[in-house]
Amino acid sequence: MSKTQYDLIVVGAGPGGYTAAARAGELGMKVACVDKSALGGTCLNVGCIPSKALLESSELYHKATAGLGAHGIHVGNVEFDLSAMMQRKDKIVSTMTKGIEALFKARGVTSYAGVGSLLGGGRVAVEGTEGTEELQAQHILLATGSAPAELPDLPFDGERIISSTEALTLERVPERMVVIGAGAIGLEMGSVWSRLGSEVVVVEFMEQILPGMDTEMAGQLERLLKRQGMDFRLQTGAKGFAVKKKAVQLQLESKGSADTVECDVVLVAVGRRPFTGGLGLEKAGVQMDERGRVQVDAQWRTTAEGVWAVGDLIAGPMLAHKAEAEGIAAVERMAGKAGLVNADAIPGVVYTHPELASVGLTEEAAKAGDHEVAIGTYQFRANARAHAMGEIDGLVKIVADAQTDRLLGLHILGAQASSLIAEGVLALEFSASVEDIARTVHAHPALSEVIKEAAWSLAE
Repeated sequence: MSKTQYDLIVVGAGPGGYTAAARAGELGMKVACVDKSALGGTCLNVGCIPSKALLESSELYHKATAGLGAHGIHVGNVEFDLSAMMQRKDKIVSTMTKGIEALFKARGVTSYAGVGSLLGGGRVAVEGTEGTEELQAQHILLATGSAPAELPDLPFDGERIISSTEALTLERVPERMVVIGAGAIGLEMGSVWSRLGSEVVVVEFMEQILPGMDTEMAGQLERLLKRQGMDFRLQTGAKGFAVKKKAVQLQLESKGSADTVECDVVLVAVGRRPFTGGLGLEKAGVQMDERGRVQVDAQWRTTAEGVWAVGDLIAGPMLAHKAEAEGIAAVERMAGKAGLVNADAIPGVVYTHPELASVGLTEEAAKAGDHEVAIGTYQFRANARAHAMGEIDGLVKIVADAQTDRLLGLHILGAQASSLIAEGVLALEFSASVEDIARTVHAHPALSEVIKEAAWSLAE
């Protein structure tokens, strides 16, 4: 078995892994990046990027069929080509993958295609199609991400009971789809297929959609999605299924009563689990917690000397941008720099229409944290730019400390919320007051003014 020496070996080429590898190369390290599949990981290949491509295509179709008349634009019989949508999605993925290849080349990162596993003592075995190769380095960064979580009563079969991966490649629009789980993935994929004509029912075990997000904002989004044709069954669990005459008979239970729903496909979107299989963690001395996540300290070091971990493998929200930030910061720590990530200022976005974006504390969390809470809100329908765009649904909610005026959280339901939330992230990073936001001059007319006005609603 041959052995090649590096300064850093990154296992996993998803957002956490490839950004870390590129940053390490930029800092002058000799870097290897190992992944068993395509560069970009789940996010680029079967997650964030392809799902957003389909969301964009399906939203344009929806607007063409129902939203252009108000602008004085009249079209004839509008049809969509699902195959063309999928080809466009795949082209975007391919383009972005080539971008990572170019980035690696520019930063001097060596890419290995194969399954990486820890051997201890700074060694990694890479099992590829042409055999096994051994690499060695002072530092090893684990960034293997996560995989869709499966329900015991609804095991994936890739055809009738599917994960988000298969939901991105359906060859036809199902007449009826049941989505198990009202988190971001379930709502986004449910939105895609609902816009394209599927009858979508979302089943959620908790009492609200998007558990953990601000209750008021989640409720507002639920009402808007209902208006778009999606149905919701809250405080309901899936207990099993049977396939009869090519249809899925899904058994549901709610508050002690049971019923059966018939559909063509069931999308299970109840979350994700850290992908640790085959990594050889125990052999290398890497400990995990009770939830199967890799244990790390505040600098992303594991319990094994020289082994680090970031992203979905460790505690915290399973978000690509969190993994990216952690990967960069961990590499900077290896290089003796002060790499930092503010865990309290990591935004979360649900890419439905309208989008829901959030950063910092919810109203419920702020109250539970013994803050005297002040709330400021502003409706999109009061914004001139929103009217010009035909995007008047939504609101901004600011959560602040009533005593200090410090911003605690920002929640945006509305058009372009995924971009607008950056203002709140920056404000939290700089410990801004709500008055700071209110007195910051915003362009007019612009959607960003809804944030300013929400801040002014708290001004004395």
